[in-house]
Amino acid sequence: MNVVFVLWLREVKKYLRSRVQIVASLGGPLMYLGVLGFGLGPVFQRAGEGSYLQFMAPGVIGMAVLFTAMFSGIAMLWDRQFGFLKETLVAPVPRLAIMIGRTLGGATVAVLQGTLIFVVTLIAGFRPVSVLTVPLAFLLIALIAVVFAALATAIGSTIKEMQGFQMVMNFLVMPIFFLSAAIYPLEGLPRVLAALTRVDPLTYGVDGMRGLLTGRAHFGVAFDVAVLVAVGVLFVAAGAWRFSKIEA
Repeated sequence: MNVVFVLWLREVKKYLRSRVQIVASLGGPLMYLGVLGFGLGPVFQRAGEGSYLQFMAPGVIGMAVLFTAMFSGIAMLWDRQFGFLKETLVAPVPRLAIMIGRTLGGATVAVLQGTLIFVVTLIAGFRPVSVLTVPLAFLLIALIAVVFAALATAIGSTIKEMQGFQMVMNFLVMPIFFLSAAIYPLEGLPRVLAALTRVDPLTYGVDGMRGLLTGRAHFGVAFDVAVLVAVGVLFVAAGAWRFSKIEA
């Protein structure tokens, strides 16, 4: 447990010390909120769907959590390059504890980033339907963070070069985001697109957040949570297995 806590604390400290990273990470969400939230707002409203800012705010929060959690896998490659990973692996502790500590650290950083973006959406004009649902929404955000931090650990344990990880991120992160229905409704989609959204784990995270924060859920919050828990168990198991095979 000491190893898990130390690795978790290391990841959190690195994030809190990197003020430039924190400020820079606001660029994407601010662009989506400003350009799409206000730009497409009148179109969305004329279509009878209500406020587009209310609709897309949970999706922007999900985007921030996704990006931050996935890029936590880059930290593993940096640690491998500079020798810290090797020092950790030769320590007399189970590799599972090391993997859990790194995954929870990346997930915690993603939750902190999601909290920051949530505050930004409130400033932009987003209003949850009830204050009581906000803590539940953050539990869902934490679940999303664990799912994708575990996936990042599995990928970071498999790929040895930074260039390879960047390529995977380009072909994985953006499709996950755009297929999650973070910026468009799930109703009335073409069959192929509808099928793709249903195999995207982030779809259920965004839908669950949207249900809790705005009262508009396509699948139902309970179903969203069940899918995320199942996928989370699968990704954590895959991450643990790949990390057990890693060579520094």
